[in-house]
Amino acid sequence: MSRSSTRPSSAYPSRSGTPSLRDVVHGVMKIFHHEKESEAHQIFRQQVGHQPKPALGLPQTINPDEETVPGIEHPGSTGVIYCSDRAIANGFNYANSHEWANLGQGAPEVGPIPNAPPRPENIPLPEDSLEYAPTTGVKALREAVANLYNDNYRKGKASQYTFENVCIVPGGRAGLSRVAAVIGDVYCSYQVPDYTAYDQVLSAFKRLVPVPTALDPKNKYRLDIEQTKRDIQTQGLAVVIASNPRNPTGQVIAGKELKELVSLSRENTTIILDEFYSWYIYPDSEKDIGKSISSAEYVEDVNSDSVVIIDGLTKNWRLPGWRVCWVIGPKNLITALSQSGSFLDGGANHPMQLAALPLLEPGRVKIEKVALQRHFKAKRDHVLKRLHALHLDVDVPPQATFYVWLNLEKLPSPLNNGLTFFEELLKEQTIVIPGIFFDINPAHRRNLFNSPCHHYVRLSFGPPMEDLDKGLDAIGRVIANARQGGTRKMGHSYKKSLESNSGVNI
Repeated sequence: MSRSSTRPSSAYPSRSGTPSLRDVVHGVMKIFHHEKESEAHQIFRQQVGHQPKPALGLPQTINPDEETVPGIEHPGSTGVIYCSDRAIANGFNYANSHEWANLGQGAPEVGPIPNAPPRPENIPLPEDSLEYAPTTGVKALREAVANLYNDNYRKGKASQYTFENVCIVPGGRAGLSRVAAVIGDVYCSYQVPDYTAYDQVLSAFKRLVPVPTALDPKNKYRLDIEQTKRDIQTQGLAVVIASNPRNPTGQVIAGKELKELVSLSRENTTIILDEFYSWYIYPDSEKDIGKSISSAEYVEDVNSDSVVIIDGLTKNWRLPGWRVCWVIGPKNLITALSQSGSFLDGGANHPMQLAALPLLEPGRVKIEKVALQRHFKAKRDHVLKRLHALHLDVDVPPQATFYVWLNLEKLPSPLNNGLTFFEELLKEQTIVIPGIFFDINPAHRRNLFNSPCHHYVRLSFGPPMEDLDKGLDAIGRVIANARQGGTRKMGHSYKKSLESNSGVNI
């Protein structure tokens, strides 16, 4: 074998060995430090509603390209919407979606899985169901939800949920919006990172004054309950909102910590918990398969503990298209939600509410939980194994949900930030969600490079296994190209729309 064939490949493309001045300068330029230097970040900022907002005390300026209707302000898009729009600019459409790997969509696979009950195949349409449903929902479904929570989490407790503690809503965001609409002028605590829609809720409902808490990856993104108690006392927090299990980190507040968090509701603070992933728990012990998590287990009095639970058929039942969800809380809250629902959304679909009734039967739910946990745990382990083979070990592996919160910092620049990594994967017909969308930053004032979520992407293992492998293959190709051929062709020349053949000029 010749000497030249054994020499390690150079990191500099112009020649083997000593780099040229051009290569060194190019390498320095590729280490972006500010969003103005990055094409992917410029594309993000050019989306309506994504411009930084002025500092407090400065006049609000109007972008004439965005705000063409007097008095209308774009709120900005959630991560999934932005990423779908960018994918469409790169050729994605829903007719050819099977050609892409969508690891960005926050939805589980909806088809049959091993040992689960059969999927719904038809929807009855009795004549009465063609009428409006009450804004709080069909009474029979409200009763079924209350009974399921009592069966799963409140056996032996004196205080039990009834239909009066349940409001049926047309989706989780509708539930959040109804709740936000009835909250007064208060300080609201939230965490970074967390579910992207909280950004829009905290921006749109301006009576909520957002108070952030940055969760530390070194502490596995654990919510410090003792610090939250101190914040309630020193900052006057009236509301705490959080997803649990946690989106996007895949962690979970459980046991003693969840009990302590619920106890804060008895200290003049409302605890709002988004529990949409409450079945997606991956225990180490076989005997714990089928158990789920809910704050309902630790509520003492269902009408005096100010705990608000939002959940529904979307994730656990794997029926995102049905738009049947619920809010559970004290009776007084439910009457307020009935009023806010009358002007916000008008109520959930009547026939779908009736069709949901047999799905909430506790015996069926028990079988569904076991099947779901086994299936999604196998997918989680498969994804982690494949990422490990790509030298992309996950800092904090998911214990719940169907998400992997992937740190890109060890990749070569510019692949080491979520927006650029996302844009490069679009070239490979694969979608992920850049981490900056989980930086709940209602004012949008932060330089994106300073975001604690900037070097992350969220990967979903919600899709079927073949889609996961297609996406992981694409990730492998992007990383291999960067490691073998360098990154000179990366970080630029992105399509802004289907009509454009080149990216923005920077």
